[in-house]
This record gives sequence, structure tokens and C-alpha cells, in this order.
Amino acid sequence: MGMPAEERLGLDIKRAEQALIAAKQAAIRPAGLTVPQYAALFALAGSPGISGAALARACLVTPQAMTVVLKNLEEQGLITRSPHPWHRKVLEARLTEAGRAALEAADERAVVVERAIAAEFSAEERETLRHLLARCGEAIARVAREL
Repeated sequence: MGMPAEERLGLDIKRAEQALIAAKQAAIRPAGLTVPQYAALFALAGSPGISGAALARACLVTPQAMTVVLKNLEEQGLITRSPHPWHRKVLEARLTEAGRAALEAADERAVVVERAIAAEFSAEERETLRHLLARCGEAIARVAREL
């Protein structure tokens, strides 16, 4: 093997990501949401009327995956979708009152996870961590282009 497991940072990043997703899922479960649904509602709260494609980019999922998430949210009455005034083929998504209430209930508990993470680091360490993770992302993107 070209690199021992203990030297592979990707495994550490993946473990942290899986722990975060599991904790967030446990936190938001009482609100009746999945992590992708929560992420979509969170993004919609900040960008009402955003398209499904733009929402997919904001939530770091494929447009196909976002289509399923939006369909489920609409069926649950948590969002509405309507044609864009100028681009009739583009559907704008917006939170309903039920969607806003579900987001608030989920976010109240999700913030507990975020605060626990933040509490482990000083402000300077958090900034360093963000910088290091950004560098990881850049290195991954760079090598992906070269493959």
C-alpha cells in the first residue's frame, strides 16, 4: 500500500464528518427532519425564492438529490414552490409557516452541536481550523482536476 492508514488525513476528516452528521441527525430528529431537509430549510430561510439548482449548490448536494429533498418538503407542507416571474421553467422555493416552525425547532437543537464544537477551541483555533480545512478542500480540488 502506498500510504499507511495512520498517515491518511482523509480518514480523520471522514470520521469527524460522520460524527457531525450523526449528532445533527439525532439533534433534529424530534423536529421530523433529516439533515439534508434541515440544510435546505436553513438555506431557504436565508435566501427565499432560491432555485433548486442554487439550493443544491448551497447545500453541497447534486441537483437530483435536492429535487427529492424539495419534493418531500413540499409534500410535508414545509415549503411552497412556484414559477419564477420571468423564468417560468425555474421554480422558486419558499418556507411555509410550518417550515419556519420546523426549522426553528431543529435549529434550536442543532445549535447545541455547533456550540459544543466551538467550545473545544479558542477563537484563534477556530479560525486556524477553518483555514486548514479550506486548504484541505483546495488540495482535494486540485488533485481531483489532475486525476
